[in-house]
Amino acid sequence: MKIVLTGATGFIGRHVAAECAGRGLAPTIVCRPGTTVPPELPASAIVECDIAAPPDDLYQALDRPDVVIHLAWDGLPDYKSLRHIEEELPAQYRFLKRLIVSGVRHCVVAGTCLEYGLQCGELSEECAARPITAYGFAKDSLRRQLQFLHTYHRFSLTWARLFYTYGAGQPKTSLYTQLRAAALRGDTHFPMSAGEQLRDYLPVEDVARAVVALALRSDGADIVNVCAGRAVSVRRLVEQWIEANGWAITPDLGCYPYPDYEPLAFWGARGKLDSLLERP
Repeated sequence: MKIVLTGATGFIGRHVAAECAGRGLAPTIVCRPGTTVPPELPASAIVECDIAAPPDDLYQALDRPDVVIHLAWDGLPDYKSLRHIEEELPAQYRFLKRLIVSGVRHCVVAGTCLEYGLQCGELSEECAARPITAYGFAKDSLRRQLQFLHTYHRFSLTWARLFYTYGAGQPKTSLYTQLRAAALRGDTHFPMSAGEQLRDYLPVEDVARAVVALALRSDGADIVNVCAGRAVSVRRLVEQWIEANGWAITPDLGCYPYPDYEPLAFWGARGKLDSLLERP
């Protein structure tokens, strides 16, 4: 099985590449021209390609892959930027369509829990998408476009709707990375929100295992929540990170308002993911 991986130099992508290596797989890695690729990143080949302007012979250049794990997406963490709709969405669709029309049989594409919008409580794959951010709208639109493309071309699609991910290598703007940096600097207090919002957090290693397992399936699973399946308050999560690492820092609660693009309490239903991971 020949696998292509996009976004491999990103936070989740590096862990997906490592998970592939642990399974004896060496994907072809697609990266934008001029990107510095870490030497430890396992790959059968590294192909420089601008997703917004792929070559006509893209499928051949990637050694005629069977499976695409598509994690690449630019413009984050600005979830409200119209760039996601006006630039990323059409570019992402053209890139994937070119591979599908040429012969790719299975696509695993990263979605986002922001597709659910402001819905509260446990969110299953059967919940309607109601995005209120440009990023969530663009992601959900890409999913719909690919599902419609399926009526014209034979391929299977798994839409891995990712909830919150944390771990080593996370961007500097993430909660975990900011907390870790503050603790290592010797800060005694960490300013944050009131922390009562409930979220669904999954370690990046678990996310990577799920994504690769879904890619190795011969059939598409449509939408799959990739999540822990349980809620934890952000305050409690921060306290757990502090305790686990032995950091001498205290959360300074109520310094920042809650984001206006997220509900106060939501988490993912994990039953479908567990069922798929149990079946060969």
